[in-house]
Amino acid sequence: MTEVFDRLLATAMDRWAELNARPWIRVSTGMMGTAAGARDTLGALRHDVAQSGIQATISEVGTTGLCYAEPLVDVSIPGGARMLYANLGPERVPEIVERHIKGGQPVLEFALASVDSDVRGLPRREQLPMMQHQVRIALRNAGEIEPANLYHYIARGGFAGLDKALNEMQPDEVVQEVRNSGLRGRGGAAFSTGTKWSFLAGNPSPSKYILCNCEEGDPGAFNDKTILDTDPLTLIEGCIIAGYATGASNGIVFIRHGHDSPIERTRAAIRACYSNGILGRRVMGTDFSFDIEVSLVGESYVAGEETALMEAVEGKRSMPRFRPPFPAAYGVWGKPSNINNIKTISYVPEIIRRGAAWFNGIGTEKSSGTAIACLSGDILYPGLVEVPFGLTMRQVVEDLGGGDPDGKQIKFLQTGGPLGGVLPAEQLDMVLDYDAMAAAGAMFGSGGLIVCNETRSVVDLVRNLLAFDQMESCGKCFPCRLGTSHLLEVLDRICAGESHDGDMDLMARIGANLRAGSLCGHGQLGYNPVDSALKHFGDEFLAQMGGYSPLSIPRFVGPLTTRRGAQADGETPTARVKLDFVVKLEPVALTNAVLEAD
Repeated sequence: MTEVFDRLLATAMDRWAELNARPWIRVSTGMMGTAAGARDTLGALRHDVAQSGIQATISEVGTTGLCYAEPLVDVSIPGGARMLYANLGPERVPEIVERHIKGGQPVLEFALASVDSDVRGLPRREQLPMMQHQVRIALRNAGEIEPANLYHYIARGGFAGLDKALNEMQPDEVVQEVRNSGLRGRGGAAFSTGTKWSFLAGNPSPSKYILCNCEEGDPGAFNDKTILDTDPLTLIEGCIIAGYATGASNGIVFIRHGHDSPIERTRAAIRACYSNGILGRRVMGTDFSFDIEVSLVGESYVAGEETALMEAVEGKRSMPRFRPPFPAAYGVWGKPSNINNIKTISYVPEIIRRGAAWFNGIGTEKSSGTAIACLSGDILYPGLVEVPFGLTMRQVVEDLGGGDPDGKQIKFLQTGGPLGGVLPAEQLDMVLDYDAMAAAGAMFGSGGLIVCNETRSVVDLVRNLLAFDQMESCGKCFPCRLGTSHLLEVLDRICAGESHDGDMDLMARIGANLRAGSLCGHGQLGYNPVDSALKHFGDEFLAQMGGYSPLSIPRFVGPLTTRRGAQADGETPTARVKLDFVVKLEPVALTNAVLEAD
């Protein structure tokens, strides 16, 4: 243990003990809480606590993931019960202050759950439906600490992994530990993180960059922003460890412009690290130096593609580069670079602190650790969960999410973001596993799960996804620029009940051109929503098309192959596609419509 970390740890434990020696009120004022009115609740708490003369600490924290319960207030009393109060508006604050904070008696009629103790008539937090099955690693501090408070973070085990890496391990040992853990990229590509780091570590350049991707423009995904909103220090620690392991000198946290709370809290956490010797020259008193900054991007979904991200960092329009060269050879500012998703990097501190075997013991054989899923749509408990790989989609949606709030049947999930697909209810027993889902033609992607009940139209949903994809195409390559526009035109016709006889064949041909000719994953995956929907819900398209049934739908039958060295969170390998077009359209009665796929 370095002298710097030893001093910080001692101070952190003293302050943590002092903090818990008097009433501590944690108010969830992240993006979800603020949207639900948490700022008004926070103001009322500060006013009433001051008026009462109580010596209490009021902290702003990020969401616990229980978004349906926002504004959420966590009240801890020394020697008494720690309680979570759900949907707490300012009108309920006086009673909470008077009865619980001042009088020591929980207000059970407003309470959601107790924490760390049993209270008659209330479940404990871990017994809440949305908290069952959860194993929290990247979200271990969500709702527990002030996001930019260095001492809170250290008191709960923070920077112990960095201290271990710097003092007990060589850089190549850190890379190997991450490789042994089985950690795979959480941005969608699921590539081995340790292997990816080894590409950058092998470059002898004295100036290298670690880029952390929080563009996150996917509809239905909010886990990256939540990590920065609740615990940006875990990302910073992981980024420094990645820098040490690969010999990088600089880190850049790339955040979409307009996400004010994650941006402000990340910047505050970086300032705290510089002030305490954890960033800058001689990190924690060692010979290793590392700098981090925040870079913002405008409203560009394609900026999440790794080469477009580097263009945006350099102040250019967010458009993908041709490859090779790959980022590990020629990245941002022409320097060797490594790009990882925020979630991927946030697992690293605990992997180094607890060891690869610990992380590898969670999840499945080929999908180690946990997955962070965002639940929205027709769901009783919308919010954020972190569960081990190996659970089924049904457990996530029905057990944790509570299913449809009105008891309707779940019809399908939209997974993998706007370039993903649909998963019908019949496949909800599919195991949450990268390879198992890919084999079934599904994508977990960035973690967004939009739940749709029996009243929802698959055709309308796919049309909306294609409208998003068309709008967000950067326009650099014509297969994507024109292909997404043409697909949207066809889907507009279908949704309006004005389809043409050859529309099914036309969409397949457009999809083939998108996949084979597009420069980046935005175009290469652009046909996925249509392809997936036709596979599982072809009858709905037939109903919209006036009774034309494709007896044979063009399918992509050739394997995808990668160029040598292709690797990246969110990177889609260049497609080498063999196409088989045998399409025959015949009008049939809708009752006998059959969609057959090769």
